[in-house]
Amino acid sequence: MTTNIVLTKDEVEALTGRHRKDAQIKALRFMGIEHRVRPDGTVAVLKAHIELVFGVSAGNPRKARRTEPNWAALDG
Repeated sequence: MTTNIVLTKDEVEALTGRHRKDAQIKALRFMGIEHRVRPDGTVAVLKAHIELVFGVSAGNPRKARRTEPNWAALDG
């Protein structure tokens, strides 16, 4: 069983909301997502990069961190 390391055509379309390759590239650049254009003109996006950008790794969603001010810093 082989696992594809890049998004499928449908996944790239879903991610960008675009069907045309030039529009997909523009959307990916706008979102700061690394991609490459293959010799046939299709767009390749690594699944690992998407997981990194969106904060998901190996099926474990990123848990929101709760931050609090440093109250001790307010004391003289």
